[in-house]
Parts: sequence; structure tokens; C-alpha cells
Amino acid sequence: MANYGKKAQSKVRRAMHERREGTLRSGRSGRKVSSRKQAIAIGLSEARQDGAKVPAPGSPKPKAARSTAKKSSRTRTTR
Repeated sequence: MANYGKKAQSKVRRAMHERREGTLRSGRSGRKVSSRKQAIAIGLSEARQDGAKVPAPGSPKPKAARSTAKKSSRTRTTR
């Protein structure tokens, strides 16, 4: 699991607080943010810009230990 720095935590906390107050606005459009997930994304994005310890957006998450064996393809016979 990715570890987030203290600066990232404070940025997300601030964004969530602004969302609850109704003062958090998104990017170029300036529309009010009402989504919890969007508020978290805005906080993490600001933390990244400030150089905080935050993983890159869309980075692959480690999968659980699974076997990657191919499933055998069955041949279908018609009778």
C-alpha cells in the first residue's frame, strides 16, 4: 500500500473541510465540488504540486498473490 506524507494528509483534510463548508471549487470551470472522491483527488493533486510524498495518479496497485497460469482452452466438439 502506498504511504502518504504528512503534507498530503493536511492538504486532503483541508480540501474535505472546504467541501463540507461548500467553498471548494474545481479547476477551470470553477464549479462547486460536492463529491467526496473529487475533494480527495483535489487535495492529493495540490500535495503533489507542493512536492509531498504522494504516489503518481493511476499508478498500478500491487495485486494479491495470484497464480498467473493460463486457463486451458477447451476444444468444443460437435456431435
